[in-house]
Amino acid sequence: MPIRIQNDLPAKAILEAENIFVMDEKRANTQDIRPLQILILNLMPLKEDTETQLLRALSNTPLQVDCTFLMIESHKSKNTSQTHLNKFYTYFADIKYNQYDGMIITGAPIELYDYEQVGYWNELCEIMEWSKLYVTSTLHICWGAQAGLYYHYGIQKYERKSKLSGVYTHQVLHRKTPLVRSMDDYVNCPHSRYTEVLEEDIAKEEELVILAKSKEAGVLLVTDRIGRQIFVQGHPEYDRMSLSNEYHRDVAKGLSPALPINYFEDNNPANTPILTWRNFSNTLYANWLNFYVYQSTPYELKNNLMYYI
Repeated sequence: MPIRIQNDLPAKAILEAENIFVMDEKRANTQDIRPLQILILNLMPLKEDTETQLLRALSNTPLQVDCTFLMIESHKSKNTSQTHLNKFYTYFADIKYNQYDGMIITGAPIELYDYEQVGYWNELCEIMEWSKLYVTSTLHICWGAQAGLYYHYGIQKYERKSKLSGVYTHQVLHRKTPLVRSMDDYVNCPHSRYTEVLEEDIAKEEELVILAKSKEAGVLLVTDRIGRQIFVQGHPEYDRMSLSNEYHRDVAKGLSPALPINYFEDNNPANTPILTWRNFSNTLYANWLNFYVYQSTPYELKNNLMYYI
């Protein structure tokens, strides 16, 4: 997929080095194609890393994608330079009258807080409510998935006895559902979280369908009946080194973290991690873009709002 991004976004050079087709604005403007408009609300602290991971994940179909990065106005990022944010990000007030084919809401390392304790919770709720009319399909990741399930369906999260960290195998269910089309019977996905939503709570909601789950890691993939709201409780977008970086960071802080499960070769943190989830990630994002965004959105986005009223 040609990913259409600003010419000097740092992720561009990284993706080009990986032989991923990245199209800058100048070239994209010469093509008579209406690209999919994808809004990415990036709540992760290391925003440049997440930008690269998500753009890589969106690169696996022939569709042209135009990504807009959104930041929270009521929270100041401590780990990403203000120069980068000013150049590549926008605020909700600046785009709230626009319509988008798809939206991604990332995770955030704030899961041990009650939702209402999060400083930007009200702003996030406004964005999630807005998405019902202005976005064809929204994909929620990790804490973003937990927050979305709570906001849209009142489903609570619970603190685990210990952090879930590692790469876990999940059984794929309801295989005729387009979101999991072409997936194997079992798929791997990284997890990194202290909290979880429970299968029995999700099962009480008639509008929700569980599409993948694990005995060890719990529910991974949930969708509503029409694919307007999709929830992924893991991190399929993580690259090979993401969990390793988190582990070694926590070691350096003296936190004595447990070794991520099914991740380092020979369970030795000095070894290069084994990448076992890229096919799942590529298929998930490709299916989302194709079946729930491209196949569902009108050609003229100005008709999108009327389409859902």
